Amino acid sequence: MSSAVPLNLGIARSADADAAGGGKRVLLAEPRGYCAGVDRAVETVEKSLEKHGAPIYVRKEIVHNRHVVDTLAERGVVFVDETDEVPEGSVLVFSAHGVSPAVHAAAEERNLHTIDATCPLVTKVHQEAKRFARDDYDILLIGHEGHEEVEGTAGEAPDHVQLVDGPDAVENITVREGARVVWLSQTTLSVDETMETVHRLRQKFPQLEDPPSDDICYATQNRQVAVKAMAPECDLVIVVGSRNSSNSVRLVEVALGAGARAAHLVDYAREVDLDWLDGVRTVGITSGASVPEILVRGVIDLLAEHGFANVQPVTTANETLVFSLPRELRAART
Repeated sequence: MSSAVPLNLGIARSADADAAGGGKRVLLAEPRGYCAGVDRAVETVEKSLEKHGAPIYVRKEIVHNRHVVDTLAERGVVFVDETDEVPEGSVLVFSAHGVSPAVHAAAEERNLHTIDATCPLVTKVHQEAKRFARDDYDILLIGHEGHEEVEGTAGEAPDHVQLVDGPDAVENITVREGARVVWLSQTTLSVDETMETVHRLRQKFPQLEDPPSDDICYATQNRQVAVKAMAPECDLVIVVGSRNSSNSVRLVEVALGAGARAAHLVDYAREVDLDWLDGVRTVGITSGASVPEILVRGVIDLLAEHGFANVQPVTTANETLVFSLPRELRAART
């Protein structure tokens, strides 16, 4: 599935603008921020509120962003850890990260009206796990232990799935003798680290098969590509995103790996330490796939107040993908 159109990349300095800002500039990564899956999930909750009224319940955080969660909570959304916290017969939305069949069953037992906001790209990985389990594969799921998406995917085939949490975990992985082996992955990982993990797995298990298509989502890849393009020119990269957002944390790692002298993750502009700007001439800005643009604008405005008024986009792709809302809410979409 193609969801991005590659563009020519140019990071050009404007002499006039550089002179006006004392040589200070901001490189602004494009694409950044909301992906199609996050946009769908947040709108699912908003439309559910309109249709059913408050309170509605959401299992876990609908997306991993503090601002989004707090804003929805102010409107009457109640976030819970498990289904047994939801009053029987209530409306429960499953987050963008997906849930296991056991969670679906628990919700059904409580007679909950469920609305599934799972990202379709996560659902794709779930379907792959079920199919490979039916064919009796050993499934090596590359991902971070404890992440909600990993728990949901592993729950589709718990007897067949082993978690591989990064390249260093490969040495502890075993498979059944003579078994067919395939790897799948969490959708929000570092592309480079995932490929290193696959390389090590293939060295250990030469029979290892690839999934039918990339599991790391288009938006995660696109945001990492944009950061790689600008990082070599950056004294500092600021990634806007929450600390429990896997794809946001990966952007910090990618920026440092691609040559940025420093990189930091912030939820809000107020978390930017002005000491970070000492001796800095070029600041790169990007944001994770669950971050609303208003938070990025806050960082841009803060930097402008400190001499970084020259903002230059670094565009590596245009994203055009849009996902339909869950069926029960489609009539409500404008």
